[in-house]
Amino acid sequence: MKKLTTILAVLLIVCTASAAEPQDKKTVKPIELTKASFLEKVFNYEETPQEWQYKGDRPAIVDFYATWCGPCRITSPILADLAAEYGEEIYVYKIDVDKEPELARMFGVQSIPMFLFIPMNEQPQVAMGALPRKSFKEAIDTFLLKKDNRTNL
Repeated sequence: MKKLTTILAVLLIVCTASAAEPQDKKTVKPIELTKASFLEKVFNYEETPQEWQYKGDRPAIVDFYATWCGPCRITSPILADLAAEYGEEIYVYKIDVDKEPELARMFGVQSIPMFLFIPMNEQPQVAMGALPRKSFKEAIDTFLLKKDNRTNL
């Protein structure tokens, strides 16, 4: 009888703990792109090679990386955290340059990590190297989301 009581108590605790976690909370994560999904979601350079036409419905960051790259492994968790923090405000895309060499060539990737910051209705900007979290947040807030960070005096 003691064993049955103990098992029921453990089950009750496990069920209560899992029920206490919000089931509807969405955790936004970086999205891995292939050439096909890049053409569909970001820029179809095959249709309009001379003119940048962003296809997204919100600003984006594209991370050109490789799994063997040390600086890329440093920035990867930062981007994952920022994707979750900004949620539905921006997209965070990732492109493995080893798997998608055509995309890397198209954007002239010569060193990684390289980041493409894509605002709405403007030309994208490139940044290279392992940026700190603060630099990503500043670029997101000022360049992508156009938030005014000045304090009112």
